[in-house]
Amino acid sequence: MDETRLNRARFRAWRRGFREADLILGPFADLHAPGFSEEEMAAFETLLDQPDHDLYAWITGSAETPPEHEHDVMRRLKAFDPSRPAGKPTGDGRT
Repeated sequence: MDETRLNRARFRAWRRGFREADLILGPFADLHAPGFSEEEMAAFETLLDQPDHDLYAWITGSAETPPEHEHDVMRRLKAFDPSRPAGKPTGDGRT
């Protein structure tokens, strides 16, 4: 992965201008973007091009995700829990 491209995507994820989106997209990018394939990074960058409130609504499920954005990266975003540090056990046997 091109380091400049990765850093640009992480910067964009953290500085959306809509704090609620920042707090989901930023940690998600920090954790997952370094391991993205070329295709996954392109899909993530396309998501970052979307309006903040639309993207946030898709992630939280308060609006239906358009079919063109319903892909593996979006599914991972929807399942992502930014309140749980990576690797920290939940206490219920999950990691």
